[in-house]
Amino acid sequence: MLDNIAILSSVGDACAAIPDGVVNIVSLIIKSIQIVVPILLIIWGMIDFAKSVVGGDEDKIKAGQKTFMRRLIAAIVVFLVITVVQLAVRLVGQVGASGTDDSNSIWSCIEEFINGRS
Repeated sequence: MLDNIAILSSVGDACAAIPDGVVNIVSLIIKSIQIVVPILLIIWGMIDFAKSVVGGDEDKIKAGQKTFMRRLIAAIVVFLVITVVQLAVRLVGQVGASGTDDSNSIWSCIEEFINGRS
């Protein structure tokens, strides 16, 4: 058990060795997923719904409406999951960093990967 704690405490030092470009690319990918995926889901849902409305069949319109609502809910979930993870990492990082050097914390390293380095 103590070995695991020693490993986690030394990760902060290893995080400083990771190039800024890698950290910023990972952060950009996370932000892109948070923004682009919900937009694409909403657009695809709107296209499916428009196709069903143009078709004119009442059953197809209801099926298209269900598909649109499912994709809208999925878009909201994708956006909120990433936001909740970011919030949790910040909160845990603040609690874990009280009384320690914040630059050597594993949580500060994770937060850099989520939010990028300045």
